[in-house]
This record gives sequence, structure tokens and C-alpha cells, in this order.
Amino acid sequence: MDQNNLIVYLEFEDGRVADVSLELLTKGRVLASRLGVKLEAIVIGDNLTDVEKQVFPYGVDRLYKVSDKRLYPYTSNPHSAVLINLFREIKPQACLMGATCIGRDLGPRVSSCLHSGLTADCTALEIGDHTDPKTGKEYKDLLLQIRPAFGGNIVATIVNPECRPQMATVREGVMKKEIFDPEYKGEIINLDANKYVSDEDFVVEILDRHIEKSKINIKNSPIIVAGGYGVGSKENFQLLHELADTLGAEVGASRAAVDAGFTEHARQIGQTGVTVRPKLYIACGISGQIQHIAGMQDSSIIISINNDPAAPINTIADYVITGNLEEVVPKLIKYYKKNSK
Repeated sequence: MDQNNLIVYLEFEDGRVADVSLELLTKGRVLASRLGVKLEAIVIGDNLTDVEKQVFPYGVDRLYKVSDKRLYPYTSNPHSAVLINLFREIKPQACLMGATCIGRDLGPRVSSCLHSGLTADCTALEIGDHTDPKTGKEYKDLLLQIRPAFGGNIVATIVNPECRPQMATVREGVMKKEIFDPEYKGEIINLDANKYVSDEDFVVEILDRHIEKSKINIKNSPIIVAGGYGVGSKENFQLLHELADTLGAEVGASRAAVDAGFTEHARQIGQTGVTVRPKLYIACGISGQIQHIAGMQDSSIIISINNDPAAPINTIADYVITGNLEEVVPKLIKYYKKNSK
């Protein structure tokens, strides 16, 4: 089996591959082509029939399937054991996973066991060269793992010159999900779970499982009205909800607004929240810290409503309304209602 390919760990729930995994396949395809290697994927669980139909169109050259009813739902030890033992065998050059509850649990276990290092919450992944400033040694075609650091004040590029695999996790929504070729066909390799997992790995048994689905679908909303600390209060946030209801939009928030208790965490947009790409983003009382901008800068049109004309968000906004949102937002609601009849 040829080695040093790029592999993506697929999260699989309710018969579906998670969006974050498909986003990573899209990026993985670009990186694998740049490196001249195969794009591989691994799915671990039960009832894995036809998973390939979901992932081959994203340009997957090889899909590893590890099927065993004990492997679903996800538990830490068995999934870690499969990856650790398989990676020792196939020696991938890089491994990508979602920065989800599962990825945050699985990634560190695998990387620490393989002594390979891991960069969490990357906002960009590229291939590039690196020269060690101490030794002067040059490294070609490394995975450049890019993420904000020091509270978002700088953007750091992290490299892993010697150890393999180079591992990174990425949040959902950060990368774009795009089909590579609807007719693309890769090969399927069915692996025997017993070769990779021991009975001791199944010491934890799940007796009952409840997952509460989020009622807030901010990620897929075409219009978002977002509020920052400048909104001032929970009561003022109701104004944003009124504007959102008028526009058929969803309400988002900056971390400062969530920390202040103006709204719930599920609405948080940015480096520590969700990444969104709406057609219209209305930022109300948001100063525009780098962490927030990282989560919404790909919005098609950005309108900023702020009483500070020098707010950093104004530099990326398409339209800037300088004023108090208590005055501006009711006018927007009024004029929209009047013109939409």
C-alpha cells in the first residue's frame, strides 16, 4: 500500500457524513493535488453502506471503512485505537479532523500517542516551504497550519517539520464545501476492526444516549443581524430580534455580547463561535475584533451600525451607518415593512 497520503477522519451520524468532514475533504483535495498524493478518508462505525456515495464526489481516492456495531456511537478508546494502529501501518503525511466534540477528543489522543503534534482550530491550511532559523535546514511542502494566537492579536503559522502525521483540526464552516466531480470514483478498503481494536478498548459502554439538536440554525441563514457589546442590554437585543423577524433573518452575536449575558452562546459568531457566510450581515454595535471578523468576513454584503465611526469593523463593511442603534434599527424595521408591501 503506498504511503504518505493525506487522510481525513469522517464524522458519521444518522447515516450522514458531517458537513465539517465534507468541508475538510474539499480542502484536502486541493492540498493532496498540490502535494501530488492521494486523498484518503476513514469512516469508523456501524451501517456504513454507501458512505462512499457521499464522499467520492469530493475527490476521495481511497476510503477506509471500519465497520463494527461496537464502534457506534463514538467512544474515545476504540476510535483512537483504530487511527493509531492504522496510521502506524499506512504512515499518512497529514491528517485533518473537525474541531468538534469528537475531533477535540480524538485528535489529541492520536497525536500524543504517535508523538506527532496537533494544531487546533486552524482558520487556513496551505502547503509551503519552511527554513529552520536555528539550523538553516530547509523543509519542502509542509502543511502550514494557520490560526490566530495570543488572543487573536497575531495570526500564527505553525509547522511540524519532522514528525508525522502533521495533524490539524478545523471548525465547521471555516472551509468551503464544494463537490470536486460528481462522477469521481475511488477505491474502498474494508478493514477488520478486530485487527485494530482490542476488547479492552470497549471498557466504556454507552447505555443510553440523548442529543439535543440546536434550534438555532445560524450557520445556514442567508441574512444575519448580529449584535455586539455596544448593543448595551438584553432589552436592546430584542430590537435585533424584531429586525431579524422583519427580514426573515437569524440573530447572531459577538463573544462580548454573549459574555455580557445579552444572548445565548449558540448565537456566537467568530473564532470561538460559528463561522458564517450569509448574503447579508448587519453588524450592530460590534467593534470588530479579529476573532469576530474571522467568523464573518466572507459575508457577501456587510452593513455596520455603530456610533463609533472609527470602529475596526467599518474597514471591512460595505455600508456604514453611524448612529445609535436604538434610533437606526426601528427606522430600518419601519422602512422595510413599508417597502415590502
